[in-house]
Amino acid sequence: MLDKLKLYFHTLRYLKSRQIGYRLKYMLRRRVRKITGFSYNFNLTKKGTQNLNFTQPFPHLKTWTTAKTFHFLNLEKRFDAEIDWNYPQFGKLWTYNLNYFEFLHQPDINTPSGLQLIRTHIKQTKNLKDGLEPFPISLRIINWIKFIVQNNIQDTEIDNSIFCQLKILEDNLEYHLLGNHLLENGFCLLFAGVYFNDEHRIKQAYQLLKEQLEEQTLDDGGHFERSPMYHQLMLYRVLDCIQLVRQVEDQKIINTFLTEVASKMLGWLQAMTFANGTVPRLNDSAVNVAPSSKQLFSYAKQLNITPTNTKLNGSGYRKMDGNRFEMIVDVGDIGPDYLPGHAHSDTFNFVVQVDQQPFIVDTGISTYEANDQRQVERSTSSHNTVAVNDQEQSQIWGSFRVAKRAKITALKATENNITATHNGYKEIGVLHTRSFSTTQNNIRIEDQLSAKPGTSGKAYFHFHPTAQVELIDNVLTAANATIKWDGATAIKLESYKFAAEFNKLQEAQKVIITFAGNLNSYIQFNENSISNG
Repeated sequence: MLDKLKLYFHTLRYLKSRQIGYRLKYMLRRRVRKITGFSYNFNLTKKGTQNLNFTQPFPHLKTWTTAKTFHFLNLEKRFDAEIDWNYPQFGKLWTYNLNYFEFLHQPDINTPSGLQLIRTHIKQTKNLKDGLEPFPISLRIINWIKFIVQNNIQDTEIDNSIFCQLKILEDNLEYHLLGNHLLENGFCLLFAGVYFNDEHRIKQAYQLLKEQLEEQTLDDGGHFERSPMYHQLMLYRVLDCIQLVRQVEDQKIINTFLTEVASKMLGWLQAMTFANGTVPRLNDSAVNVAPSSKQLFSYAKQLNITPTNTKLNGSGYRKMDGNRFEMIVDVGDIGPDYLPGHAHSDTFNFVVQVDQQPFIVDTGISTYEANDQRQVERSTSSHNTVAVNDQEQSQIWGSFRVAKRAKITALKATENNITATHNGYKEIGVLHTRSFSTTQNNIRIEDQLSAKPGTSGKAYFHFHPTAQVELIDNVLTAANATIKWDGATAIKLESYKFAAEFNKLQEAQKVIITFAGNLNSYIQFNENSISNG
């Protein structure tokens, strides 16, 4: 019981007073409304919409295959009778995706099919559960408006439904969560305000977005939750809003502000994108969820927005390149203190691509459910860093919670040398210092533990499933590199499960190096080798 209380204390003490206030407000309000029998009005009407133009810049993935079959997160469901918009068997994230309506923008959907799906949803609106939470409402309204405008649809029933859902959203803005959730609320308010030609809502949306984007966009342009995937998603939404507000003559201030934000975010994405067009899957990041960097750069070009020339800094990431390799290292705190839900216990993690192919990788994520797999994928040992005495650097728990967390206490960085220290093991009297240094064909990583005798460190190197590696006489060899260690007391090669996508795991290999005080890792890239892939 005491341990659980400590866990909650070290989780809750970082929350903002605004988060706590809104959590209490919404909790008390739910109880009162349950007693009084409160229910939302789904018969509101809203007249008057603007004639707008909207061009979908790229098609979304195909997730709707027939009238009643959907495929999200590598899980497919065919509904034999009516579509169950509350379908719970695949988890909350799958249900959320079903309610987002992003399939309205896949290439093979036609207008009658899209309208039929919308009408089917409207008929069940009163009975929705997860689908009436503010986050899916936000995305659904945006997607419905985009679809309506693109196809020149004028439909009173749909407009009234959007307005009713908007009122629910406005009553439940996610100030208790903040972060990307509140941003999505703000993007939705702006879309609805412009669509309904509602100056009050436009101003409300601008105030919310200005406050949150200024806070959530770091000095190097990165989104403050430090997930490349969520950065891409937020940037996509900013670009959509820019396309929308540029059609409104008296909204030049909003356009200017959003354009400046987009330029900074594009700069960060440009700095973080590998030569092959991919981004590192750090923290909660997965493929086939967000638009690609190529799609976002193309969209920005259509809008005549250019990336800011950015040097990675405030987001905690650094990029180091050689003749044949690109390396991104994490020398920052795990995320905003009051919102570490998408963070992992991964301080000093790093990833490497060789010849534009993944080599040393983050192990990825395959689930958001509160289960053992989620715990493993957020753990220290699932990242290319050091665990001391088999403990976690940061105390991750639940699906999106962190109690005690590692903090960077020292950092020195130049183009070819980075040295940082974190205090994630301070309770056992250990500070971990890691140094990265590079030449054109080599990477050296030095780990130092300020520890008492008997302290054991384990360094982890995770390789991509396509990387064929062998460990012979404590030297690891691959087609494109050789890795040696100095200071190791034991080295072993094991298999692990690489999360290729949500609900999709692949066999891959990792090396675990046990050491006492100091460990030097030397990665040498072969002069003439055949690249992996």
